[in-house]
Amino acid sequence: MVMKRRARWEIRIFFVAWLVFLFFRAKDPFSFLVLNTFLGAIPIELSFHLGNKRPRGWLFWPLVVLWLLFYPNAPYLLTDLFHLSLLQPYAVSGLLRVTPHLWIYFTYMIISAISCSFLGFWSLNHVSQAITHRLAKDNGIARVCVVLVLTFLTSVGLYIGRFLRIHTVYLFLNPEQFIRPLMNMWTPNMWVFVGLMTLIQLFCYWILYLIMSNREVADAA
Repeated sequence: MVMKRRARWEIRIFFVAWLVFLFFRAKDPFSFLVLNTFLGAIPIELSFHLGNKRPRGWLFWPLVVLWLLFYPNAPYLLTDLFHLSLLQPYAVSGLLRVTPHLWIYFTYMIISAISCSFLGFWSLNHVSQAITHRLAKDNGIARVCVVLVLTFLTSVGLYIGRFLRIHTVYLFLNPEQFIRPLMNMWTPNMWVFVGLMTLIQLFCYWILYLIMSNREVADAA
């Protein structure tokens, strides 16, 4: 599904405004939201420049690789929700506390997580369609295979970012430092995490795909 130009600009304006807001309002230990939200917005912006007919020529594939390197940052914010435990959300009674500070930061994290992850899933759908169009002439089975491969690679990227603490930008700045950790990370626990994150992403993608497909049918009716 091609996103309209107006919608793309609305998304850009939202992320700029939201990042500025977080810069001034998100305090330690939640200041990480500024960087993580910024990194999560990058693959969304990159996907705006990918399509069935653009960019033309060889430039398409380097841009896809660049998108894939940054794409795990989008669903990564879903795992950031664990940081809400820093706010000690439960009172001694075992009930959730109603402290405004707690729910303000809950709101910050939910907005960042939902905007980056679900717009990221849209970019996954868009980029997978562009790849399938070029490699397999829009073959449906090939499209499913592309989505599965990209989602699996994204789950591996989530593990690298969450547990090895290797941000995408670090791979560009000092890649040789992370060769050994990357080679030693293939443990049973890693495969369980990758499998579960792949399942979660595919489920969210499927829900979004159903919504977009029904919208296209309604527009055509």
